[in-house]
Amino acid sequence: MEVTSKLPTERLTSFDAASKTPHQIAVGLYNHYNDIEEIKAYYGVLAIYGLARAAVAATDEALLDRVEEIVRRFPDEVSHPHYNFPSYSIGGIAQAFLSSIGRTPDRAVLLRDFAEELMTAPRNAEGIIKLPGTDDSIWIDAAMASSPFLLYAGLALDEPRYVDEAITQSVKMYDAFLNKDNGLLHQCRSFVAPGVLSQDHWGRGNGWGIFALAELLRGLPVDAPRRSEVESRFVALCTALLPHQTLRGLWRQEIPLQSAWEEASGTGLILYSIGVGIEQGILTGTTWADAVVRGLNGLSEWCINQDYSTENSCPGTLCPGTGDSKGTVQAYVELPVPHQDEHHSFSALILALSVAPVVGVEDLQLRATPQSTAYLPAMTS
Repeated sequence: MEVTSKLPTERLTSFDAASKTPHQIAVGLYNHYNDIEEIKAYYGVLAIYGLARAAVAATDEALLDRVEEIVRRFPDEVSHPHYNFPSYSIGGIAQAFLSSIGRTPDRAVLLRDFAEELMTAPRNAEGIIKLPGTDDSIWIDAAMASSPFLLYAGLALDEPRYVDEAITQSVKMYDAFLNKDNGLLHQCRSFVAPGVLSQDHWGRGNGWGIFALAELLRGLPVDAPRRSEVESRFVALCTALLPHQTLRGLWRQEIPLQSAWEEASGTGLILYSIGVGIEQGILTGTTWADAVVRGLNGLSEWCINQDYSTENSCPGTLCPGTGDSKGTVQAYVELPVPHQDEHHSFSALILALSVAPVVGVEDLQLRATPQSTAYLPAMTS
């Protein structure tokens, strides 16, 4: 699928295509994002967390100091919209992670207050966090929003019940959304009709699922009682995802559909998670490392411009379509049209770049010219 872009022709200006380190690119992406909009909401606090991970990976204490300064602007110095998860207002996962590594100890009470709020958020009959005001509307995005925040809050505050609930949410969501025929995840249930799953295997949706599991593996001790529940699902999902990596090193908007356009944010989350699996000694052998190397090169070559603007990221999507098309594969592929600097792109790209040291990637080549089409068409040969 290729659609001619209506963006101005000056976007086609050529740039110097000198290579850059993954760390330089990660910081450049965050700076560009910060230049174009106020960083907040779930995609924003996840980008801040990505910056923290990039700082830790590079042993960049100055950058980690900057992350702390950014997080301390929350909640009072940021203009907040309504959130389904109030923890975003204090910096979400970024705040919880900083607390877990010994920073921001003065914000412990704040962190506990919002962790307790999440512990009592509305749940369906299975105990899965649901959309407020519904009986059973659940969606995989909530795994990203809940599990890592509760995990790091639990580690920071020595509160095992937070950690246990973090595991419970990710495990139950994986089981609820799993397509047993192909091992991939659907995005949501009961948005089309009560008890009905969306038909998709959406790239970023699978990214949310694998990301939440990867974070649990990064935070849980190797002898944690429930670690095996997480690890088995993580390995199964990684194994299901791997064959769908494209020749460019990316994953598609609808993962198993070979004609679907290739997408940045799902790719970034998947690569980050595989990198974590390698780092943790769970994914062994050269196949996994090769996939991350190919993916990082694919993201930099096809999805990041020389000025750190981004391409090929799906906009916000929750069971797209109307009437009979709602939640269909066609709706997921055709309705969320990607555009430059889509704000979901930055967190996923920064996170992916943070695992470059795990696979020995020291430099990457960015796009020579910005993209002239809305979609990155499928590449099948």
